[in-house]
Amino acid sequence: MRLVAAFGLLTLSTVAHAQTVPMPPDGTVLHDLVPTGTLRAAINLGNPVLAQPGPDGPIGVSVDLARALAARLGVPVALVTYPGAGAVSGSAGAGAWDICFLAIDPKRAEGIRFTEPYVLIAGSYLVPAVSPIRSREAVDRDGVRVSVGRRSAYDLFLSRALTRATLVRAPTSAEAVAAFARDGLDVAAGVYQPLAAYAAAHPEVRLLPGHFMEIPQAMGLPVGRPAGAAYLAAFIAQAKQDGLVRRGLAASGQDPELAAP
Repeated sequence: MRLVAAFGLLTLSTVAHAQTVPMPPDGTVLHDLVPTGTLRAAINLGNPVLAQPGPDGPIGVSVDLARALAARLGVPVALVTYPGAGAVSGSAGAGAWDICFLAIDPKRAEGIRFTEPYVLIAGSYLVPAVSPIRSREAVDRDGVRVSVGRRSAYDLFLSRALTRATLVRAPTSAEAVAAFARDGLDVAAGVYQPLAAYAAAHPEVRLLPGHFMEIPQAMGLPVGRPAGAAYLAAFIAQAKQDGLVRRGLAASGQDPELAAP
């Protein structure tokens, strides 16, 4: 009886695992993912949780995933770096890249087909230490100027969520923090980890408690490539299951607990 039960569990586990392991790519998959013969991966250096500059090129979990996918497909990889997420999403129809690593957003989904998330991060607010703003709710007030990176996930979200505060857009997330400090803006919005690092080094600012949004980071490819999208979905499911995402985060100095379940 126990043997039968164990065999049944093993069979179910094997079937479940097989559903997440990408099959060897056929011609349609390669056409969708590698139209030039080289996997061109858009790497967003504006989000240090995902990628950071290194002495020999970018490093980080998104770089590790791009290299692992290229190895699975049996093709070379080219890392196409961008200073911010807005530049990546803005070039979705230009043919400059084959896969990307971006936060899921309804506006971006018009041109990009996303996988399930592989990393979950949070959007937070930074304010001057002397600011009267003490809560997330107090940000959305007349006269409050919020610095954001143009076309970042939180810019897109806050454009929908804030009705009274004014968004002040900078070219990248890093420049949004610089503009907040330089121009005396009321709030900087961004990814929690770099904002927390900035606050730790600058006692004249503080983080507001809590987060205003969850930012699900996913792999994506231009819309209209269904075979590639299905293969990418299976690849990222396996990368989460076998620990590749957690290892990539840890190896680049990020919290492996940010890996999506």
